[in-house]
Amino acid sequence: MSFRSIVRDVRDGFGSLSRRGFEVRLTSHHRGKSHGSLNDLHDQPLIVQNCRWASLPAELLYDVIRRLEESESTWPSRKHVVACASVCRSWRIMCKEIVKKPEICGKLTFPVSLKQPGSRDGLVQCFIKRDKSNLTYHLFLCLSPALLVENGKFLLSAKRTRRTTCTEYVISMDADNISRSSSSYIGKLRSNFLGTKFIVYDTQPAYTSEHVPPPGRSSRRFNSKKVSPKVPTGSYNIAQITYELNVLGTRGPRRMHCIMHSIPVSSLDAGGTVPGQPELLTRALEDSVRSISFSKSLDHSVEFSSTRFSEIDVPRDDEDGKTRPLVLKNKPPRWHEQLQCWCLNFRGRVTVASVKNFQLIAATQPAAGAPTPSQPAPPEHDKILLQFGKVGKDMFTMDYRYPLSAFQAFAICLSSFDTKLACE
Repeated sequence: MSFRSIVRDVRDGFGSLSRRGFEVRLTSHHRGKSHGSLNDLHDQPLIVQNCRWASLPAELLYDVIRRLEESESTWPSRKHVVACASVCRSWRIMCKEIVKKPEICGKLTFPVSLKQPGSRDGLVQCFIKRDKSNLTYHLFLCLSPALLVENGKFLLSAKRTRRTTCTEYVISMDADNISRSSSSYIGKLRSNFLGTKFIVYDTQPAYTSEHVPPPGRSSRRFNSKKVSPKVPTGSYNIAQITYELNVLGTRGPRRMHCIMHSIPVSSLDAGGTVPGQPELLTRALEDSVRSISFSKSLDHSVEFSSTRFSEIDVPRDDEDGKTRPLVLKNKPPRWHEQLQCWCLNFRGRVTVASVKNFQLIAATQPAAGAPTPSQPAPPEHDKILLQFGKVGKDMFTMDYRYPLSAFQAFAICLSSFDTKLACE
């Protein structure tokens, strides 16, 4: 049997596997509101495990998935790689071994890739569409080098809600169902009244809880069928964003600082890594294959209690400085005499002047000490880690790289959309 016929047969049979998985979920749904433990979810793929493709020789399986991984390198054809990971447990384990993380291969494959660091070799190019009528924002992966495009791989969405004392952005993996009670909910962004301080919340704790406040009290409103004792039931502060006060605009463009509690400063050193990265999900991934868009994969859904913004402070130093969180700052623009405006070099990725445009670089120097003329700062600390800018009406580009993830970069960019009465 040829390689193409094997892949075609797997694709044809995958529809029946998805239907069987759907029937299993419907059957368990009648147990009651408190059903849906991790044990039940892990038992579901056992039915699919008995298919004829589960006993494929390991050598042949490795060759099939490796060829598919190399040939289907871009979306939407890359959804077939996700389909292979949903066939059965043995296929999923093999996909986990072959498909590398985004920081190595530079590709976003599985939904969990949205919370893993981006590529080390270059920027992951994305764009954001804003809908002012519905107060929603949608993040897409660029599929072409053109700036003003209508097609892209959907990644994340957010909805803005204005409250009495703050503004809140709910972030979801579903393009339409953007709510904290949805199974696709993965985090949120909250601001203070002036829009000068923001906190990024995640449903998963950071690698260390030293600088992260304990989770808020559990709420009465939650998606009960997704709750399990093994799943965190609180909000976790993973990042803090601060804009300097500039009431009359006398200090020039916006100045911002980001304290990334989930990323240690040592991640930018040679051989450094970001600890606590989520791995490939062990549950069935057929929900991710039904359409090109990511949906319904990370199902940690909880409510959050309010947080006092007085908790935002500068990270404390420790003995070796290795466990300090990474601090980002915006790259200062230069005044252009001919254009009579502040300018940044976005290398063609931004075409419209806007106060929202920014570039972020590392603000913390290596633990060895400040650089000297004979010993300049390492290249990793001078690279642009995130850039965001306007290219058209309600169209913005967002390019990020290691050690930031798509979720973290999206949350930081959402803070730039918010109205800042005291910063401009």
